[in-house]
Amino acid sequence: MTNTQKPPAAPFDQAAGSPASPLHGITIGLDIGGTKTHGIRFEDGVPVADESAGSSNVQNVSREQAARNLADLFARIGGGPVDRVYAGSGGIDTDEDAAALAALIQPLAPGARVTVVHDSRLLLAAGRATTGVAVIAGTGSAAWGRNADGGEARAGGWGYLLGDEGSGYWLGREAVRHSLRRMNQGLPVDQLTEALLVSCGLDHPNKLIALFHSPDTGRRFWAQQARHVVEAAAAGHRDSATLLDQAGQDLAALAGQVLGLLKIKGPVILGGGLGMNVAPLQESFRRHLAETGVTDVRVLDQEPVFGVLQLVAEPA
Repeated sequence: MTNTQKPPAAPFDQAAGSPASPLHGITIGLDIGGTKTHGIRFEDGVPVADESAGSSNVQNVSREQAARNLADLFARIGGGPVDRVYAGSGGIDTDEDAAALAALIQPLAPGARVTVVHDSRLLLAAGRATTGVAVIAGTGSAAWGRNADGGEARAGGWGYLLGDEGSGYWLGREAVRHSLRRMNQGLPVDQLTEALLVSCGLDHPNKLIALFHSPDTGRRFWAQQARHVVEAAAAGHRDSATLLDQAGQDLAALAGQVLGLLKIKGPVILGGGLGMNVAPLQESFRRHLAETGVTDVRVLDQEPVFGVLQLVAEPA
């Protein structure tokens, strides 16, 4: 769903009791991705503890596993009274999604104000922008933006079965498809396929079919295979380079859709594990946006969870 109205999952607040000054007291910031949950404990706006645990996104793990991973993270990030928890997560598409995640967090920080938003909001704030478009290229992909009038829009973020173009999962799946096409065409195993087979512990491309559909693998596993596309492209493998270019183009299209809905020209901030670390994808993203006249494109230079400080300080 993409629109220029306030999204159904507006910032969700649960519980009460925030201090007078926005950054005064103890704030726990959470960035919940498909692979991990990154948490930082801030005391009066200063980070004092930085820890990660497994994903607590219930699109990727069971509710029980999400609760265990959150408990593990909170145990290591420090106990005691907490004034507020601000969490950004993928898969927050409705008020019900936000409330369900807040319910998992609240017992770990009794009495704290718990706010849950889509993780793209963290990214825009971490990019030191209050208006513009944030594009996530990680395990999944999504774009979200806000204009000066307070209008908001989203594109993508539909999950791996419906979209996630340009994401780690998409690249991993496309590596499998590339390998199977070559097999069907009677072509020899190439550099990308060989790396994929070694990583998966297989001796023939045909076995990728069963492994891909196996309950023993999933979104996270295949997203991790994206690294083979990146490495092969760096070594001169043309098809892998083409895949990275397509990923950048697809992500640029998500950004362009949101920019058009909001009637703004930027800035566009690219984040996520792929977005922050894969130069060819960044170059493709910039180039395809430049072709549409969008030149204010930035790559996130700090972890999204640090956007919590700006979001907490913004007027309600």
